[in-house]
Amino acid sequence: MTLSVPAAPAPAPDHRGSDLLALGFGTTVAMWAVGYVCRFPGVAAPPWLLMVLLLLCLALGGWAAGRFTSRGITGGAQAGLLAGALNLLVLGSLLTAVDSPNRVVPSALWWLPGSLVLGALLGGLGAALGRTQAVAGAPLSRRGLPGFATVAAAATFLLVVAGGIVTSSQAGLAVTDWPNSYGYNMFLYPLTRMTGGIYYEHVHRLLGSLVGLTTLVLAVHLWRVESRRWLRQVGLAALILVIAQGILGGLRVTGHFTLSDDPTLVRPNLWLAVVHGVTGQVFFGLLVAIAAVTTRTWRDAVADTVASGLDRTLSSWLLGAVMLQLTLGAVLRHTDAALHLHITMAVAVVGLGVFLGSRLAFRPHGRPLLKTLGHGVLHGLGLQFILGFLALFARNLSEPGQAHAADVTITTIHQAVGALILALTVLTVLWTRRLFKPPTT
Repeated sequence: MTLSVPAAPAPAPDHRGSDLLALGFGTTVAMWAVGYVCRFPGVAAPPWLLMVLLLLCLALGGWAAGRFTSRGITGGAQAGLLAGALNLLVLGSLLTAVDSPNRVVPSALWWLPGSLVLGALLGGLGAALGRTQAVAGAPLSRRGLPGFATVAAAATFLLVVAGGIVTSSQAGLAVTDWPNSYGYNMFLYPLTRMTGGIYYEHVHRLLGSLVGLTTLVLAVHLWRVESRRWLRQVGLAALILVIAQGILGGLRVTGHFTLSDDPTLVRPNLWLAVVHGVTGQVFFGLLVAIAAVTTRTWRDAVADTVASGLDRTLSSWLLGAVMLQLTLGAVLRHTDAALHLHITMAVAVVGLGVFLGSRLAFRPHGRPLLKTLGHGVLHGLGLQFILGFLALFARNLSEPGQAHAADVTITTIHQAVGALILALTVLTVLWTRRLFKPPTT
């Protein structure tokens, strides 16, 4: 398995608006993560606490604009305004009449503009405070593009975790229609109806919409500011992949294109669920790669004078092994098959990862970034191996149709750490190619 990336230093991109996109989308992702956890069954944080935390996220987004950019109060207000606009995706769940699908209550006339005004106001106030602690050089203004790409990857990781919870809790078919939700427009499904498995599944769909919108904006922004044509094409590929991923997720529920929620007219497809899970991991890895190659460190890197073909080859093998293991894990989670293959492959991944991670972490090649990646691979695989044993024990606690809380928790963490290992492996593949010369033939 080989991967070729340009070796010549890339020209610095034009960061027009990248910092605002990073702040606005980053604030939104933080707010959605807070809301997701606080509304989680079993947590059920008091509404006043949830509101305080959400407003704090808006203020912190503005504070970051004042501290790390040169945009001042105006920049904070713009970031807050963008976050307020993005939050309209979920605000509809609070403004829909429960007894009448898709009928918005009259108070929406105040709530919708109020979200925009409140976001801009808190963002501006936060920026005013951040200006008093401004960092010299406004680093985010110069690194906005990798910052925005990192936010997109973080949003995708949140989506992967939410998808893991859906699978672990056996809630993949809690909502029987798509793209609607029990006849409601997806963005207008009432919050009061989001309970139990419906909450897990429906919020997963909403997070998917946020990731899709983030990827769309990232792809368009790359075409605006990036001079590297190949990277613009990678951004377009990410957009196509996220659209395909959304369709796969929907067809997993219905089996074919239909708006019906009649169980007799839909044909849930378990193998599409497996493909959906694997494609989500591939998409996450792709966004991690985009975030890496947009950094200034990548642009300014110069390849080592000593060739290291073995590290480059080992990293490719490890990436292939990790992807195969993630595929087997998806098969196991969705069909309860391939357990022995999954365990066998885990041993192979750990052996290969320990060999490569040790070479990178302890070899005196003078590359701190590769040392960090090597340590990350070693620690990640160690944690994942322990979680694998715990998951084997926890899966026996669940009954058919009834997932045990320990099983849901441990298997979801196991899947999330697997995604992080994939990210580390993707970065290892990229950086061993960027920092080591290819072997001479």
